[in-house]
Amino acid sequence: MALRELSKEERDTARQKALAARLERASVKEEFGAGRLSFEDVLSRAETSEAVARLRTVELLEALPGVGKVTAAKTLESLGISESRRIGGLGIKQRAALGEHLRHG
Repeated sequence: MALRELSKEERDTARQKALAARLERASVKEEFGAGRLSFEDVLSRAETSEAVARLRTVELLEALPGVGKVTAAKTLESLGISESRRIGGLGIKQRAALGEHLRHG
Protein backbone atom coordinates (compact mmCIF):
# COMPACT_ATOMS: atom_id res chain seq x y z
CA MET A 1 0.00 0.00 0.00
CA ALA A 2 1.47 3.32 -1.06
CA LEU A 3 1.34 6.27 1.29
CA ARG A 4 -0.53 9.29 0.11
CA GLU A 5 1.38 12.44 -0.73
CA LEU A 6 1.34 14.96 2.12
CA SER A 7 0.52 18.57 1.48
CA LYS A 8 3.05 21.26 2.32
CA GLU A 9 1.05 22.21 5.42
CA GLU A 10 0.90 18.59 6.60
CA ARG A 11 4.67 18.19 6.09
CA ASP A 12 5.32 21.42 8.00
CA THR A 13 3.07 20.27 10.84
CA ALA A 14 4.80 16.89 11.01
CA ARG A 15 8.21 18.57 10.96
CA GLN A 16 7.23 20.87 13.84
CA LYS A 17 5.86 17.94 15.86
CA ALA A 18 9.07 15.94 15.30
CA LEU A 19 11.22 18.90 16.31
CA ALA A 20 9.20 19.43 19.50
CA ALA A 21 9.58 15.73 20.37
CA ARG A 22 13.37 15.81 19.83
CA LEU A 23 13.69 18.94 21.96
CA GLU A 24 11.61 17.41 24.75
CA ARG A 25 13.70 14.21 24.75
CA ALA A 26 16.93 16.25 24.77
CA SER A 27 15.64 18.31 27.69
CA VAL A 28 14.72 15.19 29.68
CA LYS A 29 18.15 13.64 29.05
CA GLU A 30 19.92 16.85 30.06
CA GLU A 31 17.88 17.24 33.27
CA PHE A 32 18.29 13.54 34.15
CA GLY A 33 22.04 13.68 33.58
CA ALA A 34 22.32 16.81 35.73
CA GLY A 35 20.36 15.16 38.55
CA ARG A 36 17.39 17.52 38.36
CA LEU A 37 15.11 14.64 37.32
CA SER A 38 14.96 11.24 38.99
CA PHE A 39 14.29 8.01 37.12
CA GLU A 40 10.81 8.00 38.66
CA ASP A 41 10.23 11.52 37.32
CA VAL A 42 11.19 10.35 33.83
CA LEU A 43 8.78 7.40 34.12
CA SER A 44 5.93 9.66 35.20
CA ARG A 45 6.63 12.03 32.29
CA ALA A 46 6.58 9.05 29.93
CA GLU A 47 3.00 8.34 31.03
CA THR A 48 1.81 11.70 29.74
CA SER A 49 4.28 12.38 26.93
CA GLU A 50 4.61 10.17 23.87
CA ALA A 51 7.96 11.83 23.08
CA VAL A 52 9.45 10.79 26.43
CA ALA A 53 7.88 7.32 26.22
CA ARG A 54 9.66 6.82 22.89
CA LEU A 55 13.09 7.69 24.38
CA ARG A 56 15.42 4.68 24.25
CA THR A 57 16.44 3.49 27.71
CA VAL A 58 20.08 3.20 26.63
CA GLU A 59 20.08 6.89 25.59
CA LEU A 60 18.75 7.89 29.00
CA LEU A 61 21.54 5.98 30.74
CA GLU A 62 24.15 7.50 28.42
CA ALA A 63 23.00 10.94 29.62
CA LEU A 64 24.45 10.18 33.06
CA PRO A 65 27.94 11.56 33.78
CA GLY A 66 30.59 8.89 33.31
CA VAL A 67 28.26 6.49 31.50
CA GLY A 68 29.06 5.79 27.89
CA LYS A 69 27.75 3.35 25.32
CA VAL A 70 29.59 0.33 26.76
CA THR A 71 28.59 0.93 30.38
CA ALA A 72 24.97 1.62 29.43
CA ALA A 73 24.83 -1.54 27.30
CA LYS A 74 26.39 -3.69 30.05
CA THR A 75 23.98 -2.27 32.64
CA LEU A 76 20.93 -3.07 30.53
CA GLU A 77 22.28 -6.54 29.70
CA SER A 78 22.88 -7.32 33.38
CA LEU A 79 19.30 -6.28 34.15
CA GLY A 80 17.85 -8.32 31.27
CA ILE A 81 16.65 -5.26 29.35
CA SER A 82 17.05 -5.06 25.57
CA GLU A 83 19.12 -2.14 24.25
CA SER A 84 16.29 -1.29 21.88
CA ARG A 85 13.72 -1.01 24.71
CA ARG A 86 12.10 2.39 25.06
CA ILE A 87 11.18 4.00 28.38
CA GLY A 88 7.46 3.59 27.73
CA GLY A 89 7.93 -0.10 26.92
CA LEU A 90 9.65 -1.09 30.15
CA GLY A 91 7.78 -3.69 32.18
CA ILE A 92 7.06 -3.35 35.89
CA LYS A 93 9.97 -5.60 36.90
CA GLN A 94 12.32 -3.87 34.45
CA ARG A 95 11.36 -0.45 35.84
CA ALA A 96 11.93 -1.67 39.39
CA ALA A 97 15.29 -3.27 38.56
CA LEU A 98 16.56 -0.22 36.69
CA GLY A 99 15.31 2.15 39.39
CA GLU A 100 17.04 0.07 42.06
CA HIS A 101 20.26 0.03 40.06
CA LEU A 102 20.19 3.80 39.58
CA ARG A 103 19.53 4.43 43.28
CA HIS A 104 22.34 2.19 44.50
CA GLY A 105 24.74 2.28 41.54
